[in-house]
Amino acid sequence: MLIMKHILIINAGQNFAHSSGKYNKTITETTLNFFEKFEAVEVKITNISEGYNQEEEVEKFVWADYIIYHTPMWWFQVPNGFKKYIDEVFTVGHRKGIYHSDGRTHVNPEINYGTGGMLQGRKYMVTTSWNAPKTAFTMPGEFFNETSVDDGPLFGFHRMNAFAALEKLPSFHFHDVEKNADVARDMNEYTMHLEQIFELSIQA
Repeated sequence: MLIMKHILIINAGQNFAHSSGKYNKTITETTLNFFEKFEAVEVKITNISEGYNQEEEVEKFVWADYIIYHTPMWWFQVPNGFKKYIDEVFTVGHRKGIYHSDGRTHVNPEINYGTGGMLQGRKYMVTTSWNAPKTAFTMPGEFFNETSVDDGPLFGFHRMNAFAALEKLPSFHFHDVEKNADVARDMNEYTMHLEQIFELSIQA
């Protein structure tokens, strides 16, 4: 008997300045299409730019087995609307399912910081989209000094999820999407990434 899996997809794409949010909308649709082929899967989507209820978002995090974030990267950080969403939802989630405390006690406040999360057993994945080419992160002498997206710009994002006790799944990063985007190729490679991660676990 298949056990129903719950998937929460969070689309952080925004319409701002020269960005329309279309690329992350396409990623979100690709993710939804991938999961729709499974019988024992229920999917909920939050499009941050369309507005949200903070309490309902907390309930979604508690409900989900897997949280999948889709975000562009603006000035080497997540967009302002996504940061606002995180600040609001995670704060409202205090003692309501996201985190109970920072994990420390008054007896020994020097240890156990970041161990008060309440989302144990749940996993998350993030995709990012960049104007920067992949070589900016990997090639000696290039801009990011051979520091990966996950170890560099997303370091704080990953610790945020760890603070809530979420387990990290391999990320997927879309590069050079402004000057050299090949949407069909990108979505095909991303779908293969989803298959490698979820094909067996969803059907288990």
